[in-house]
Amino acid sequence: MAWTQAEVRELKEGRYMLIDNEPCKILSIQTSKPGKHGEAKARIDAVGIFNGNKTSVVYPVKHKVQVPIINKRTAQVLSLSGSEAQLMDLETYETFNINLEAEQQGILPGQEVGYISAMGKRKLQVNP
Repeated sequence: MAWTQAEVRELKEGRYMLIDNEPCKILSIQTSKPGKHGEAKARIDAVGIFNGNKTSVVYPVKHKVQVPIINKRTAQVLSLSGSEAQLMDLETYETFNINLEAEQQGILPGQEVGYISAMGKRKLQVNP
């Protein structure tokens, strides 16, 4: 299982949650006051970690949501091939390939980089 559960009222800006099975970083949370017969609701604005899409959701504050387990790790660049880099995790010594984005083209073999791993996906951190 790559996620845990939390109530919406426990979430904070800068943390993560799953929206449509995509790990998202929470940008802002606005909470409304409860109505006469209803309960307070929270509007959450978030951006996908891997796809970069911005989304907004509204949930009651007592609603349970899924929170992905995010691993921030360090790896060494073994080789570069076009827009793809082969990395080796410095803890587990696992090797894997990862696609490079335009702003990450300046990395060199032998360099240590940070990456995020969640829900079976990996992404290099822009500012490791």
